Amino acid sequence: MPRSRARKPVPFNTYIRQRNHRRWSLWLSATVVVAVLAILDRRGAFLYDGGDTHRYDGRSLRVVRVIDGDTLVVDAPDADRRDTHVRLWGIDTPETAKPDRNLPTEPYADDATDMTRSLCEHQTVTLHLEASRIRDKFDRLLAHVELPDHTALAEHLLAAGLARADDRWPHRDLERFALIEQQAKMDGSGLWATDPAPDEKKQPTNPVTP
Repeated sequence: MPRSRARKPVPFNTYIRQRNHRRWSLWLSATVVVAVLAILDRRGAFLYDGGDTHRYDGRSLRVVRVIDGDTLVVDAPDADRRDTHVRLWGIDTPETAKPDRNLPTEPYADDATDMTRSLCEHQTVTLHLEASRIRDKFDRLLAHVELPDHTALAEHLLAAGLARADDRWPHRDLERFALIEQQAKMDGSGLWATDPAPDEKKQPTNPVTP
């Protein structure tokens, strides 16, 4: 029977380097795993305590600022920010001016912003999340916003013709939003009016960025 070869002893310095390399590799692997899990959690991949669903779904929060018709800010910390930016689920309102891209305010954008501001700014609203999609590409929280009177903010904007139903992703109110939008079209409200919006009439042909 052949005799097994004795393992050649490893020099002490080499052993220390190998041990430190293994420790560093394990630390790096653990760090990467934790980072990936944190990102997946922020994106709604996990529905456990401590994730976005636990922190926001069904929670009542104060609206500290309205950015535009479909985006607002609530008083809850979000990662390294002291507040959370919320994007309304299932609708899209006209865009306000983007001076950095030389884009003017779209017709009815100011009306949509004013309506959202009048309905919820400095008031307490309740957020409802969809498990299928928690954040958008800008890392804003996606939520249905319930007003103090228990009506949906998105529905007010749709009924006034100040928002379009967004069906790019399925959500619980998809059919209802489509019906409300259809009624606004039939009524000729807001975006669906036959005459140009006042904002559109006043829009300069070649807006100049200040």
